[in-house]
Amino acid sequence: MIEIKDIEKIYHLGGETVKALDQVSLTIGKGEFTSIMGPSGSGKSTLMNILGLLDRFDSGQYLLNETDVSGLSDAQTARIRNKEIGFVFQSFNLMARMNVLENVMLPLVYAKVPHKERVQRATEALEKVGLGNRLKHMTNEISGGQKQRVAIARAIVNDPSVLMADEPTGNLDSKTTEDIMRIFQELNEEGTTIVMVTHEPEMAEYTKRIVYFRDGIIQKDVEQTPKKIAKREGE
Repeated sequence: MIEIKDIEKIYHLGGETVKALDQVSLTIGKGEFTSIMGPSGSGKSTLMNILGLLDRFDSGQYLLNETDVSGLSDAQTARIRNKEIGFVFQSFNLMARMNVLENVMLPLVYAKVPHKERVQRATEALEKVGLGNRLKHMTNEISGGQKQRVAIARAIVNDPSVLMADEPTGNLDSKTTEDIMRIFQELNEEGTTIVMVTHEPEMAEYTKRIVYFRDGIIQKDVEQTPKKIAKREGE
């Protein structure tokens, strides 16, 4: 699914050279649920941006579903990103002037999916995250946890190869955090590959693998039995 080899990313800041990623190699297989952990400045967010095709690297190779994305044009990169990758961010990134259903349909608009199919697929995605009764609500009429559910529905509506989550529970309380992690675990059990950046050890406990970063290199790569979250009563 994902294979990077000897990836380097260098920033030039005020005459100083900072190597954000230093010869990083990593493979993430189909169906994995991997968390990437590390302190601020460790390189974990830089790696996420590169894996998500939001940023380019200076040297090395990146294979996504056996496609070498290293030398693609911006247009080619955008097409692959829209088709293969779903994103969930800490700040939700929802459109305030659109209702919940319209927000989730947005990637399908870019993909030129017919309107009737857009509505059907977006509705199904929202039902999957427990928001089938909130389709017409505006984003200022729902809670933070519901906003993140909308963001997850939007991320999966195109049936991407991999779901990238960058600190997805950073703005949420502990109860809502468990709800979001439960959704991630359910999606992973259905076959969705998930890569999650977090600085919280408690969140990493819910994943099958933890990759620890520091100073632009992988310090440790650990597989584990994930902590499971029980369904709520009535679910």
